Amino acid sequence: MNTANFIDRRARLAQALRAAGGGLAVIPTAPERPRNSDADHPYRHDSHFHYLTGFDEPASWLLLSDSGEATLLCRAKDPDREIWDGLRLGPADAPKTLGVSAAFDVTTLDAVMAERLANQPAVWFPFGLHSGPEIRLETRLEGWLAGLRARARSGVQGPAMQRDLTPLLAEMRLVKDADELATMRLAASISAGAHARAMRFCGAQFRAAPQGFVREYEIEAELLHEFRRHGAQSPAYTSIVAAGANACVLHYVAGAAPLRAGELCLIDAGCEVDGYASDITRTFPANGRFTAPQRELYDIVLAAQQAAADATFPGARQRDAHHAAVRVLAQGMLDSGLLNRATVGSVDDVIESTAYRQFYMHGTGHWLGRDVHDVGEYLSLGEAPVEQKDFMGRTVVMPPSRLLEPGMVVTLEPGLYVRPAAGVPERFWNIGIRIEDDAVVTDTGCELISRGVPVQADEIEALMRDTAPRKSSTRKAGLRETA
Repeated sequence: MNTANFIDRRARLAQALRAAGGGLAVIPTAPERPRNSDADHPYRHDSHFHYLTGFDEPASWLLLSDSGEATLLCRAKDPDREIWDGLRLGPADAPKTLGVSAAFDVTTLDAVMAERLANQPAVWFPFGLHSGPEIRLETRLEGWLAGLRARARSGVQGPAMQRDLTPLLAEMRLVKDADELATMRLAASISAGAHARAMRFCGAQFRAAPQGFVREYEIEAELLHEFRRHGAQSPAYTSIVAAGANACVLHYVAGAAPLRAGELCLIDAGCEVDGYASDITRTFPANGRFTAPQRELYDIVLAAQQAAADATFPGARQRDAHHAAVRVLAQGMLDSGLLNRATVGSVDDVIESTAYRQFYMHGTGHWLGRDVHDVGEYLSLGEAPVEQKDFMGRTVVMPPSRLLEPGMVVTLEPGLYVRPAAGVPERFWNIGIRIEDDAVVTDTGCELISRGVPVQADEIEALMRDTAPRKSSTRKAGLRETA
């Protein structure tokens, strides 16, 4: 852990607090969550908290004043509990290890808050994120403020304002520094290797038993194996492994459905490394050979993704990639016969009427970072609202989408999803295709950091004919060795 990065982030947040009128920021981490009577879900820290501290123990709080003073509250050392749950950092070692100004036992939170909140002009916290019964931040805050009001006669004043910390932190997190991008490249590299492993696995299974099938959970197991063996802590989200018609369900969860020869498999899966997510989707033929209708639609989606990538560069609007992808998809729908020209008209007519949404009903990308759908405003709020199309094709009046800057990371994920319907050529029925890569905005364009797995149809087929596992690209990058 590079402590200097976290110290710098806290300093920048303190500066933002001063510029906005000052006060004290209060950031709890995520609570532990029970899975059943005597076991918890695997613990995952709060993204805002970890962004500012690098500390991944539960039951922890960060208090940051506009002067830059950082106070950590964490669990005390407890030799008995550490036998069961593992070592704790403890308040004594936290200042040196994490670079905070002071640290206290979390059981003293109420007393510390009474001191730190006194005479502050405002209290800042992430609105709505910690209101559940485990933390009850808003409820506890009311209690702390009531205590300060009771001391008014002795000259102690409580904060006059409660302010949302989320916009300040979201703006900071939107542009990634060099260390963040290196971690995201590693996560993308591991995830790309997992997708390639799944493709090779399916290719080998169908060569051995051409008339057999592979269940979705078997393919998911290949992904999880590759994630963990290269050091990823967990999947970044629940993996989508969709066989055949299941690929037309956007948020399908890997189940027991069989994948058979002649069908497509859609995998939307990515791992998390040191708190940063990757997000990759590939669609490939179960037995390693695209049929003619599958290839026709696949090439349309791939061309749409290329158009989205070409529209992703500094100074472009975040939504430009979506509009570029929609135009290519709409043209492809007309050319393939998915949409009848005699009925829907030209490509401009298709876009204006949103007829394309029968086969493409989601946006083309989102911010990526510590969260899969990462924080950050999508609109340029300083600009005047204008009439425009939103990602659903509706005409709305709102500010334009924000301008892209180097260091922002977006996904580019067009798709086509063809359910059986009257007027839709039967050869395309139950074909679902999505292609997704992670794009870092650079000084001159964008870098697709997840292309360690093939995306061209011919290259996918070649990979699936090859049973030999590739040497891990994480080793080549010199980022992390695996045992």
